[in-house]
Amino acid sequence: MTQVWDDNNNVVPVTVLEVTPCRVVEIKTREKHGYQAVQVAVGEKDISKLTKPLAGQYLKANVDPGVKLIELRLDDVSEFSIGQEIGCDVFAAGEIIDVTATSKGKGFAGVMKRHNFAGQRATHGAHLVHRMPGSVGQCATPGRIFKGQRMAGRMGGEQVTTQNLQVVKSDPEKNVVLVKGSVPGPKGGSVVISNAIKKGSNS
Repeated sequence: MTQVWDDNNNVVPVTVLEVTPCRVVEIKTREKHGYQAVQVAVGEKDISKLTKPLAGQYLKANVDPGVKLIELRLDDVSEFSIGQEIGCDVFAAGEIIDVTATSKGKGFAGVMKRHNFAGQRATHGAHLVHRMPGSVGQCATPGRIFKGQRMAGRMGGEQVTTQNLQVVKSDPEKNVVLVKGSVPGPKGGSVVISNAIKKGSNS
């Protein structure tokens, strides 16, 4: 993350995202596959290090293999063709986007940190239970804890989407996009940028 200044000399915190050109490997249509999407390859990888089915998919499309193959669902795929490169020039300043990535893993965490529990009282006989969850089940009926009960456990390391972020600047020469605010994941992690699906009233 870094910061830039807008036209009114206000500091704007931004995240710098490097957008490596993506190559279209396959186009999925509603007539053939039941939905519309574009599969794109990100980065570069030696074809000998891929599995045979994946290598065959690149050879069929005559596209250089990538480190990762990502499928992007779209409303209209008529503008795309196999082998086409998609860069950061598709983003414009002021555009509202959603960013999806794998969040940072935080290890084993208690219910107060993981689920924002309030914890137990600090007085009236509470002893060494201040950060414990409290009751988690019933008595003999049903005699077990229901699935999905919020308890302590591993936190983070899951897919997270941050919605309604604003594109501050797009620089095709440097292949970077400046996004206002923070995005999920560690430094150097892979993120997927998509159109905002829940644009607020102020966006």
